[in-house]
Amino acid sequence: MKSLRGQLLLFWALLFSVCATLAVVMIALYRSSAGSQVAAGQAVAEQSCRAIAARYAKSVPDPAPVQPQIDLLQVLLQLVLTEAPHVEGGVWQRDGGLLAYAYPTYEGSGVKRDIPQAEQPLITEMAQLAARTQAPQTDVVRGSREALIVSACPLAAPGKDLAAWTMTRTHAGALAAQNSLRTGLGVLMAAVLVSGLWLGLILRRGLRHVERLETRLAEAEGDAVPELPRTGVRELDRIVDGFNRYRLRFEEARGHLREAALQRSRDQRLAALGRMTGGIAHEIRNPIAAMRLKAENALAAEPARQADALHAIVGQIDRLEGLVQSLLALVQPVTLAPRCVDLPAWLDERIAAVAQRTTDQGVRLLLDPSAPAQAVFDPVHLARAVDNLLDNAVRHAPHGGEVHLGAVPGEGRSLRLRVDDNGPGVPASLQPQLFEPFATGRADGTGLGLALAREVALAHGGELRHVALQPGTRFELEIPWRDC
Repeated sequence: MKSLRGQLLLFWALLFSVCATLAVVMIALYRSSAGSQVAAGQAVAEQSCRAIAARYAKSVPDPAPVQPQIDLLQVLLQLVLTEAPHVEGGVWQRDGGLLAYAYPTYEGSGVKRDIPQAEQPLITEMAQLAARTQAPQTDVVRGSREALIVSACPLAAPGKDLAAWTMTRTHAGALAAQNSLRTGLGVLMAAVLVSGLWLGLILRRGLRHVERLETRLAEAEGDAVPELPRTGVRELDRIVDGFNRYRLRFEEARGHLREAALQRSRDQRLAALGRMTGGIAHEIRNPIAAMRLKAENALAAEPARQADALHAIVGQIDRLEGLVQSLLALVQPVTLAPRCVDLPAWLDERIAAVAQRTTDQGVRLLLDPSAPAQAVFDPVHLARAVDNLLDNAVRHAPHGGEVHLGAVPGEGRSLRLRVDDNGPGVPASLQPQLFEPFATGRADGTGLGLALAREVALAHGGELRHVALQPGTRFELEIPWRDC
């Protein structure tokens, strides 16, 4: 049988039948078992003994006589034991021995008046123990054919030497049921063991197939999807076939995605190269045209004006040099050297680095005093990013405007460096390409400052965001923050 479902259903049916058989056997054995018969006989014997003691306590005067009346005891025994089938009993006294005896429910021919000789030692022992302890006592003696139950309880007497006793026997059929119990339990245990072994074999086989499939999947290299072998189990083979069909579709889809990604990457590189080429050509053409004009004017002008032309040419050369350095910084990988930095002192250095430019522009530069004391980052690369943000803010702030620099803790464990200005803000048309190279809204700008600042933020594991203010603009550089 190769179907796992069929195997489990068959096992469930077998287990159900075993449980049903066990329930029937347990009910039958409970009704006729030696244990229940002994418990019932013990309860009857103890109840009869207590009833004799209670009747005796009501019948004798207070205080009780030293020597009880035999006739009274005989009458009490008859009255009580008549209501207790198969129970015999009597009264024992320390000095007088067995004083009275009655077995009114005896099923023999005639009245039984003699106490069984074989049980007298046990009866005397239990009566003595009950009189001495002044507490009821019961003993069960199990034999091969029957169980003997003797119960004794103290009676009211000045010398505490009087006790009543009762005795009963279980039927032979109750003990004989033990053989049936053993046989039934043996059969049930054998069935449970066989079914357990069968289930173990089923599980072992299934787990072996599953482990083989798991090993095949674990041995796959990289992102390869292996082909799984069939197991011979119908349900597992359905999964294997479905997985193999999915693998074929996945490989086909991945091939299409790879081709599409390559095409998209080529298109993006061509588009980025086209934008960068146009930006570089524009940025280089303007200084060259200015230098050409200055050089032609210097050649045609008086010697005294040639010095001014040369200074202008040198300024344009410096501009080209800065452009080349920015391009090199943008294309080269950012290698960080993080260390513990005194953050307030480092922010003061950033303020000092652009102080002259703010004075020339007529802009106030303010520092937020609520910065944390220390942080770990690369102070050189982050200084270049923040200086570009400050330079950009100073250029866009109006005359008499303000630029704010601050550092505040962000959500989680992060540090946010904020540069705010109250200028006109970023045009909506420029915002989608704001962090791309050569994306600028100024005629004299290169559009590389924000791109460089974003690369530094990404190298630190953070990001650079633009936030529109009313009025003005905020650039927020957020990096992970850890203590020194």
